Amino acid sequence: QVQLVESGGGLVQAGGSLRLSCAASGSISSINVMSWYRQAPGKQRELVAYITNTGVTKYAGSVKDRFSISRDNAKNTVYLQMNSLKPEDTAIYYCNAEAYSGSFRSYRGQGTQVTVSS
Repeated sequence: QVQLVESGGGLVQAGGSLRLSCAASGSISSINVMSWYRQAPGKQRELVAYITNTGVTKYAGSVKDRFSISRDNAKNTVYLQMNSLKPEDTAIYYCNAEAYSGSFRSYRGQGTQVTVSS
């Protein structure tokens, strides 16, 4: 079994920064893609960014040039540095990992709230 635990969310003023972390633990043989999703009230969940185990990254257009995703493979941890935050970035942010633990499957964390005030 694999567990994902996010941290780093909170309340910040527009223009501010936050850094989210997500640590994976458990019987993990390998992790392929690690990603961040978010879901705002009344909206569908959307992909924010992902990073492969070789460091290839991709971002949603709305966060490109403001957010940066990175990972520490030795720690099975993924980070999301969020700069120039806007009120529309307010959402619950979820970490997702495609991990092998007997078989490959997708795991998701419990989420961390990010609130950006105007």
